Amino acid sequence: MMTKQPFSRRKFLAASSVGVASAGLFPAPALASGKRQWKMVTSWPKGAPGVGVTAQRLADRITAMSDGKLSVKLYAAGELVPALEVFGAVGGGTAELGHTASFFWQGKAKASVFFTTVPFGLTALEHMAWVNQGGGQELWDKLYQPFDIKPFMAGNTGIQMGGWFKKEITSLDDIRGVKIRSAGLGGDLFEELGATAVLLAPGDIFPGLQNGLIDAAEFLGPWSDRAFGFYKAAPYYYWPSFNKPNGTAECLVNRTAFEELSGDLKAVVANACQSENAIGLSESDWENGRALDDLVQNKKVNLREFPKDLLARARELTPGLLDKFVAGDPMAEEVLSSYRTALALSESWSRVSRQAFFAARDS
Repeated sequence: MMTKQPFSRRKFLAASSVGVASAGLFPAPALASGKRQWKMVTSWPKGAPGVGVTAQRLADRITAMSDGKLSVKLYAAGELVPALEVFGAVGGGTAELGHTASFFWQGKAKASVFFTTVPFGLTALEHMAWVNQGGGQELWDKLYQPFDIKPFMAGNTGIQMGGWFKKEITSLDDIRGVKIRSAGLGGDLFEELGATAVLLAPGDIFPGLQNGLIDAAEFLGPWSDRAFGFYKAAPYYYWPSFNKPNGTAECLVNRTAFEELSGDLKAVVANACQSENAIGLSESDWENGRALDDLVQNKKVNLREFPKDLLARARELTPGLLDKFVAGDPMAEEVLSSYRTALALSESWSRVSRQAFFAARDS
């Protein structure tokens, strides 16, 4: 049975980017009576709405679907390894599983960013179509193979919000000089727009807003953002999220450990990830709507649309930004080519399906 972890905001905001226990203090995976126990490390505070909930549910799902033959114990950010060291922990065998986001690893594998989100790129369903049907999974496997990691989509927070700002943004000029917490290519795009992008672990964002380390922050959607309390430090909440139209989370599996599993347990891991990917997306879509209403109606958040000149400039800069980002990296160039093919296909279909329907419904 899936369990929902209790959520403590105090522990949530105190989650540190520094690990509090060394890997040597933890025993090797249990192998008794044909049963295994795996460790899952995550980049999220325990019980965090959205990603933290998804990670715990995935661990519970694998344990339940395998009837206990493969039990998974979750370690939240900082409990076993720091939030931004999940990739190395899984590849190095400290943990068999990780739940995180691929754009944290662009320093290790540049093309990893394309498997979370890209500015003005694929939406959640379009991204799933590319990974499942358009060759994305094969490229992802190829990218992570040198690190002894097998990746799966395993949760999705959907289209994001543009971010929280301490001061109102009324034109492109206002973004210049702003220190904004942003990850992946979205951070690079903010830099191109004149802001300063700062990468912080999720648990460090709120303190960063409070102490002046950053002036703004983009993270996920209203459900997760409300729980972190960002609205208490930055009252302006902007849309649309031109830099993060998708929110794919990844399950990292140590490839050596995965290959040691029997066929049925491999299927359990793969299908648990696929199930959580669908459930996480639907849950986020529902909860984001409820949370946005609460933020506006009860928390008196100032909901704002990004200025037209800022959006136009961001859209203009994006193709060149992507070309420059992948230049000289054959794997990244290959992934971008595949991604752009999927985007062109999605745009042609979305124009006469979703986009056309939304226009008709909203009118």
